[in-house]
Amino acid sequence: MSSLPSKDDLLAWIKDNPTSAGKRDIARAFGLRGYERTQLKFLLREMEDEGLLEKRRKKVRPAGSLPPVGMIEVIGPDSDGDLFAKPINWEGEGEPPRILVTPKKSDPAFGRGDRVLAKLQAIKGEDAAYRARPIKKISAGDRRLLGIYRTAPEGGRVVPVDKRNDREWVIPAGENDGAAEGDLVEAEAFGGRIHGLQKGRIVAHHGDPGAPKQVSLIAMVQHQISYAFTDDVLAEADRAEPIEDVGVREDLRALPLLTIDPADARDHDDAVCAMPDDDAANEGGHIVWVAIADVAHYVRTGTALDREARNRGNSSYFPDRVSPMLPDRLSGDLCSLHEGVDRPCLAVRMVFDAEGNKTAHRFTRAMMRSPASLSYEQAQAIDNDGAAPDDPVGQAVTQLFAAYRTAAKARERRQPLDLDLPERKIELNDEGEVVAIRTPERLDAHRLIEEFMVLANVCAAETLEKHESRLLYRVHEEPNPEKLDALRESVETVGLTLAKGQVLKTAHLNTLLRGARETNAADMISMLVLRAQTQAYYAPENFGHFGLNLPRYAHFTSPIRRYADLIVHRALIRALKLGEDGLTGEDIDTLQATAEHISQTERRSMAAERDTSDRYLAAYLADREGGEFDGRIAGVARFGVFIRLDETGADGFVPMSHLSGDYYVHDAERNQLRGERTGHVLGLGMPVSVRLVEATPITGGLMLELLTVEGEELPNAGRGRGKHTGKGKGKGAPRRKLSKARAKAAKQARKSKRKS
Repeated sequence: MSSLPSKDDLLAWIKDNPTSAGKRDIARAFGLRGYERTQLKFLLREMEDEGLLEKRRKKVRPAGSLPPVGMIEVIGPDSDGDLFAKPINWEGEGEPPRILVTPKKSDPAFGRGDRVLAKLQAIKGEDAAYRARPIKKISAGDRRLLGIYRTAPEGGRVVPVDKRNDREWVIPAGENDGAAEGDLVEAEAFGGRIHGLQKGRIVAHHGDPGAPKQVSLIAMVQHQISYAFTDDVLAEADRAEPIEDVGVREDLRALPLLTIDPADARDHDDAVCAMPDDDAANEGGHIVWVAIADVAHYVRTGTALDREARNRGNSSYFPDRVSPMLPDRLSGDLCSLHEGVDRPCLAVRMVFDAEGNKTAHRFTRAMMRSPASLSYEQAQAIDNDGAAPDDPVGQAVTQLFAAYRTAAKARERRQPLDLDLPERKIELNDEGEVVAIRTPERLDAHRLIEEFMVLANVCAAETLEKHESRLLYRVHEEPNPEKLDALRESVETVGLTLAKGQVLKTAHLNTLLRGARETNAADMISMLVLRAQTQAYYAPENFGHFGLNLPRYAHFTSPIRRYADLIVHRALIRALKLGEDGLTGEDIDTLQATAEHISQTERRSMAAERDTSDRYLAAYLADREGGEFDGRIAGVARFGVFIRLDETGADGFVPMSHLSGDYYVHDAERNQLRGERTGHVLGLGMPVSVRLVEATPITGGLMLELLTVEGEELPNAGRGRGKHTGKGKGKGAPRRKLSKARAKAAKQARKSKRKS
C-alpha cells in the first residue's frame, strides 16, 4: 500500500521533474490513489503556505525557482563578454536570479532589453544561478528610455530625446533618484502603466542636455554604444609593449610607405607605396604595397581586449569624439602607423600590368617605418604641382598617382557602381557649437586610397579562398526586383529609362546615372539608385559584392576600427602560417554569430552617427526659424514628406497637416503623394522650397512647411502657418512667393523640357 511522501521527497521529485509537476503527475509518480490523492492536495497547499512551493498554471515548483521554460530579459554582456539576463516575472524573495545566456551559433545577436523565450536550467556557479538556451526572440527593444526629466503632479515624466518616439514615461514619486527639472536621464521600465503610459524609475543621470559636446553622448547612450573602457581592458592594453626587433618578419622599413588620411584623422592603420615594375616582361606595370597595422599581434582571441572589441564591433565616429573599438594605447599608439616609428604590419604586395590588371600578389608579416603622414589635401597638392627631384616623399606620392591611374583603367572596365554622393562635414568650435557645415572636395587622392584598399581586400578574399580558410566576407547583394521596378517607374517620369528583362549589372545603373547628369534630375536619380540598393553585411558565406562588381570581397584594411578585419587578419596568419596568433577554433565556431553581431553594431553606429548629425544641425538652424530654404524630397510616407535641405544636408519633415489646399493620397509603389483635387505630385528627388517652422535640437527634429515644388507654388502655401521671423540670410532668408504668372511660366518650361 502506498504512503504519502514526505515534504523532502516531494521537493526532490519536483526539482527533478519540473515539466511534470502537476498534482496528477505527482500522484501517479508516488502511486497515490483515492483518499491519498486528497491528502496530497492538502500537503501541497501546506507547502505553499510555508513558502516551500509556488503554484503556476496548476503546476508547482520549489519556491524561488524558475520554470523550465520562461521569458527572460537580456541585461547585456559583462566585461568578459558573457551575456546575462534576468527573469521577466520574478515573484520570489530577494533579487531575481542571474541567468547566463548561451545562444547557439544560429541564434541572432541579443541586445540589452531583448525579451527572449528560453529553456532554463539551474546551475551551480558564482556568476549565475541559471543557464538559458534561447528558443525565440519575442521582442527587440530596449527597456530603457533616454530623455529629459520633467516634474509632474504624479512625480515626474521622462520626455524621450528620440524623435521617432513620442511616448513619455511616468516616474512615480520616489523613483526619480534625485533628478531635477530638465536633467538628461535614463529611465528603466517596471510594473504596469499609469494613464496608459509606461511606468519607470530613473537609473542614470547625464547632466545638462544642452551642455557643450553632450549631443554625441546622447546618441551613444540611446544606441547603447560604449563611451568608456572597463579597468581590465585598459590594464591589458597598458601592458602591451612595442615590437623592437624585426625577428622573423620581413623588413619593409626601406619602402616609402605613406599614410594618407583626413587632416583630423584619429588613427593611421593603412599605408601605401608604389613603384614601376622593373621586370622587363611587365613593361609599363607597377608594384603596389599596402601595409596594415598588425592588430592581431596585440589582440588575441579570448582576451579582455578581444571580447570588448567584438562587443563593440567597430569604432563609432562623431563630430566631437570617437568611441574606438580599441583603447587609445593601441588605436592611437602601438597600432597606429606613425611617421618615423617602427611598426609591425601585415602587408600585401600587388603587381599590375600596363592596363591595370592585377597579375599577382603575396602577403607577408613585416616591419615598416612610414617616412611621412600626409593629409589628402597634401598628397593632392604634390600631384597637382609636381614633386621636386630631391624630395623623396614627393617622388613617392608621384609614383602612387602613376600606379593609381594605371589601376583606374581596370576599375573603369569593371564598372563598380558610380554613386559619388557628397558627404557633409560638421565643424565645431572648442565649446562644441556648430560653426560651419561644409562639403569637402572630392579629390583623386581619396579615390587613390579607396581603390588600393579595395584591391587589397580582394587579395585577402582570394588568398583565403585559395587556402580553403574560413573568413568573413563583406556581402552586398543585388537590388530586389520590387525596388528595381519602382526605380524604373520613377526615372521614366523624367524621360530616362532602365532596361528591363535582363540581368542587372552595375554598368546599367552607371549609364542611368551618367544620363541623369545631363539633366536637372541628377540628384534625384542618384537618390533613387541609392534607395534601390540592399544593405551590405558580413557573412561567412560568399554572395559577392554587387556595388563593387566583385565576385569576392573581404574587409582587411582597418582592423583598428572593424572587428571583421581583425578576423580576416587572423585567418591570413593561420592560412599562411605567419604565427601562432591566427584564427582559433573558437573564432571559427562563432563566425556566423560574429557576422550577425558586427553587422548589427555597424548599423547601430550608423544610426547613432546620423542622430548626432541631426541634433547638431537642428541646433545650428534653431535661430533661423521662419527662414526659407531650398531642398529636395528625400522620402514620402502616408503621414507626410521628408525633405533634405541643400545648404546643410539636414533632414526635416512636412506633416500631412501642413499640406493645405488639397487632399493628398499616398502611392506606395511610386513613392509619391498625389493631390486628389489639383493633381499635384510630390515625389522623391523633386526640388522644393520650404519654411522652417520649428527646430528641436534635443531630438534633432526639423518641422517644415512646403512652399513650392519644382518652382510651382502649392495651394495656400504659407498662409497662416509657421512663424516668419525674418531671421537668417542667404539661402535661409525669407523670399517672395512665386506669382501666378511666374508659376505658370515655370510649369510650361518644365513641360517643354520633358517633351524635348
